Amino acid sequence: MKFYSTNNPSVRVSMEEALLRSLPADRGLYMPETIPAMGADFFNSISGGSLADIGFQISSALFKDAIPSAQLEELVHHAFPFDTPVVALEDGKTHVLELFHGPSLAFKDVGARYMAAMMGYYLEKSNREVHILVATSGDTGGAVAMGFLGVPGIKVTILYPTGRVSELQEKQLTTLGQNITAIEVDGSFDDCQALVKTAFTDSELNQQFSLASANSINIFRLIPQSFYYVRAYGQVKHLGKPVVFSTPSGNFGNLSAGALAYKMGLPVQQFIASTNLNYVVPKYLETGVYEPKPSVETISNAMDVGSPSNFVRLAHLFDDNFETLKHVLSGYFFDDEQTKQAMSAVYQQFNYMMCPHTAVGYLGLQRYQQTNPDVCGITLATAHPAKFKELVESVIHTPVDIPAALEELMNRPKSSFKMKADFAEFKDFLLQTA
Repeated sequence: MKFYSTNNPSVRVSMEEALLRSLPADRGLYMPETIPAMGADFFNSISGGSLADIGFQISSALFKDAIPSAQLEELVHHAFPFDTPVVALEDGKTHVLELFHGPSLAFKDVGARYMAAMMGYYLEKSNREVHILVATSGDTGGAVAMGFLGVPGIKVTILYPTGRVSELQEKQLTTLGQNITAIEVDGSFDDCQALVKTAFTDSELNQQFSLASANSINIFRLIPQSFYYVRAYGQVKHLGKPVVFSTPSGNFGNLSAGALAYKMGLPVQQFIASTNLNYVVPKYLETGVYEPKPSVETISNAMDVGSPSNFVRLAHLFDDNFETLKHVLSGYFFDDEQTKQAMSAVYQQFNYMMCPHTAVGYLGLQRYQQTNPDVCGITLATAHPAKFKELVESVIHTPVDIPAALEELMNRPKSSFKMKADFAEFKDFLLQTA
């Protein structure tokens, strides 16, 4: 398996280089050279398959013999000791794909743990060390911190916007120690992301370190996220209805992973891009004009992205053709008040707690079903409501229990470094702490 750059398709690199270098020198994004067609027999036989079983089969088809089959199976099953269940709210009509059963209680555990397993395999073979740089708007940092904690040969530096993540999210970034360093940036997620992207193209840093990313700019974050779309389909296909996924969207990695599964043959009628007031993509689908903007702060903070990196991949998967993309993708956006109303209504009607991101996804699904009622709708629950405990409790007026493993983090002291959104300062910090 080779990977190419979206900026220059003639560039071809190995699986190991795409994994460990993360970004091409031309500042494009890596994509797999070929996307395997999994075939009707595969999709007809997956109802009883776990996330790990499905992940191993797709990984085998993608990577061919890059990793011996027995070792690949062991790596994938080690990455996914948890599953991604689908819960029905309205039988046959509205469902929730729960992606928060991993260690950090967020969907990004799937990508982070898979990446950690793959990186660990290659680093052990080559006796190399890598320095992972990560920008987070909330959940990525926690998942990466917990997924890579203590992995030999890997040092992790996480950048997050000060005051724009929840208390529990911040504790996951700043209390683990060991090989995990957290930096509070005086700015937005877009500022954090810009610092990371610039670092990857800085010649001095690349001479000093072997830099890698665990953000969704790394294709190995997206590949495993395609697995749970397939796993979800396997859980609802017996209903015999067209399947629609509503994905809460910020940096558009999650939705790009769904599109990747679609290109493998996953039977999906429609994807829905549900955003908060950072509505660049829904506006694009409405007007045909793609116009990134400065991010807006909302209660669904992990989606506060004004210039989504992965939109390039999403468009690329559909040949950069607006009409082709619009045929498969709908887009809606919602404000904080609508989000709170949805959280409250779902709890009152179904006794089901949603984090604000999941509620945005639910709103998008509802909007689509107004004109397409006879579908099996699945909204992605991207984080456990406990990660937004104070907000959820203020909306539904009911206590939210924190799982014991995360409650222990709340009592740990925070450790982080503060800096401005200035690349020179960031670069100097990395060089001094090498």
